[in-house]
Amino acid sequence: MIVSPWYPVPPRGYGGIEIVAFNLSRELNRRGHKVTVIGQQGSSGPFDVAAVAPAAWTKQLETRDHISREVLFLRRAHQVINDGVFDVIHDHSGFVGILLDALVDRAPSVATLHGDLSEPECDFLAEVAHDVQLVGISRSQMAKCPTVRWSGMVYNGVDHDQYTPITRQEDKQDYVVQLARINPDKGQHLAIEIAQRVGIRLELAGKVDIEAEEYFETEVRPHIGRGVNWRENVYGEEKARLLAGARAMLFPIQWDEPFGVAMVEAMVSGTPVLALKHGAAVEIVEPGVTGWLANDIDGLVDAYGHLGEIDLERCVRRAIDRFGLEQMGEGYLSVYEAARLGQLRKPA
Repeated sequence: MIVSPWYPVPPRGYGGIEIVAFNLSRELNRRGHKVTVIGQQGSSGPFDVAAVAPAAWTKQLETRDHISREVLFLRRAHQVINDGVFDVIHDHSGFVGILLDALVDRAPSVATLHGDLSEPECDFLAEVAHDVQLVGISRSQMAKCPTVRWSGMVYNGVDHDQYTPITRQEDKQDYVVQLARINPDKGQHLAIEIAQRVGIRLELAGKVDIEAEEYFETEVRPHIGRGVNWRENVYGEEKARLLAGARAMLFPIQWDEPFGVAMVEAMVSGTPVLALKHGAAVEIVEPGVTGWLANDIDGLVDAYGHLGEIDLERCVRRAIDRFGLEQMGEGYLSVYEAARLGQLRKPA
């Protein structure tokens, strides 16, 4: 399991790809498979770990040294693979990692695409799809690349045991939450507007993207302490309490988000999601069951008034059924088997 040099597995706060890889690795281990996670120093779990990236590299994320650190990590990752015996390589690291997987025929390779996809990226994926089994995380994401021969689609899974749901409306606290990187694409300014219009406190949780510092200073900071509370980094029990206590999670995204783990984390906490109809939100949120969808901010303000119509216990059950670890593990095992058989069929 090649993850990334940027955050440990599991992450201590932000790190969506790392938490997905951690959950998948634990589930595979639970099923009796031997897993080696290749990632950053500090990674741990009920699996083998090859920590080939120092923790200090996190500070170089999105700096001029980003690429050099990434390629050094991938070189070291493939050294680990060359020194071992593996049935399948599952790469979460991105396009450079996929290129190496396509060129190095060490073992059958699977790669999960975790981000939004552009036309040039789709061209690259179409070129390497016969060498690497490519997996999407939503139909919305995969639809961006209609020429790619996808090997499967597997929704990200969440470990519901790490959350403590509150399923009675009267036990909820008077706030709504948004858990996301602070960035215009995530729409924190719109979450603030929604909370102001419905008259409820907003809890913002998320780090500020490097390129979004001006956005934070102009659109978010002036509201902090005036009906808005900001927590830069939440994880563990603090995150579980924050999600469970909220009346709703606001998800006013302004881009085609390919999945959105935070939405599922809210649902398994008994907290419905109010989302705009972008990207995978239309696949993840089931109106009237796990939240409401809307075309615009007026629609989300109106949807807030219908939260009482949602059965919160049903919300939790439905989220677990659709986005549990068992479902994710089963999906990837099917892809691994196809990759293994495909490798065996390759001509010598």
